[in-house]
Amino acid sequence: MKKLLLASAASALVAGSAFAGGHSPIKLGVLLGYTGPIESLTGPMADGAELAINEVNEAGGILDGAMVEAMRADTGCIDNGLATSNAERLIADGIAGLIGGDCSGVTGAVLANVAIPNGMVMISPSATSPALSTVEDNGLFFRTAPSDAREGQVMAEILQERGIGSIALTYTNNDYGKGLADAIESSFTALGGEVTIVTAHEDGKADYSAEIAELDAAGGDLLVVAGYLDQGGLGIIQASLDAGAWDQFGLPGGMIGDSLPANVGPDLNGSFGQIAGSGGDGIEKLTMMAGDAFDATSPYTPESYDAAALFMFAMEAAGSADPAVYAEKILEVANAPGEQILPGELAKGLEILRAGGDIDYVGGSAVELVGPGEAAGSYREIEVTDGENKTVNFR
Repeated sequence: MKKLLLASAASALVAGSAFAGGHSPIKLGVLLGYTGPIESLTGPMADGAELAINEVNEAGGILDGAMVEAMRADTGCIDNGLATSNAERLIADGIAGLIGGDCSGVTGAVLANVAIPNGMVMISPSATSPALSTVEDNGLFFRTAPSDAREGQVMAEILQERGIGSIALTYTNNDYGKGLADAIESSFTALGGEVTIVTAHEDGKADYSAEIAELDAAGGDLLVVAGYLDQGGLGIIQASLDAGAWDQFGLPGGMIGDSLPANVGPDLNGSFGQIAGSGGDGIEKLTMMAGDAFDATSPYTPESYDAAALFMFAMEAAGSADPAVYAEKILEVANAPGEQILPGELAKGLEILRAGGDIDYVGGSAVELVGPGEAAGSYREIEVTDGENKTVNFR
């Protein structure tokens, strides 16, 4: 709650300066799960989006001097009712674009029930369900994190390269978990691996011993946990360690974050997985910009910075903050041709657009949007070493 209050205070200051300059602020909603099973991730994500907004405001704003105002609201990650009601409130408050949602189920609910009926553009930094690729979205939905269909392929390759011949697989019982589990299972079996069991688990339970007994009976070289690091996924791992069932785990994106090794302790060393992310100049520049204020390499934080930047570039390119006008510019500013733009260069990108030029926004996550606004995406391969998530490769 303290973070939300501080964010509101900061937004009020931005709004005041915007009115003083003669322009109403252009509002961007930052709709993420500040409570719920990924709450340890969403603080840096919001900070990343607001860093891009502050960068543009310090350079004079967009559309002839209008400041941009961030408005935070909670999804709870898995609470469709909370997410849709807060999205409706943001629209009533006059947002011009929506950064979010975060988790796939709430993102789909907000898209279908709020964004599409209101003609509102959404750019999600972290909703990865393959089901979102085929939604009839009227050209309103984009994402800067790649689909789990791609993550399933990447994880299968990592498992094979590490000599894992068989896995047991458990997933959080929602759209995200089921889509990711299907992608992992199909990709791993296509490479000749064996999946001994695929079973769902519920978040928020106090006891996962029954789930572990079923998984252990099926066997496998490794337990892959397609869950959430702050709720059910954490519970599954702790229960498995307590029962002596597995001592090494496969960790897809929803399980990558500093809180998991901190909560599990040394027993998590040697577990491995992957999370959307890239190396290179973009993430290095973003990390330098964030400094000690927040961890710019935290999962989906570069993607959040990039989502905010894409909104502002598209509005400038269109000469309008009307979603019906700027939506078609998002793919244009995200991709070649044009001058490549990295974090810290947003003012430069805006100047190029104002002069009638083209930009190719690369950002902190090596942005490339394909098809109907999908992120082509790259991944960081992670291994838990000495109680920390260490990046060992990029794919």
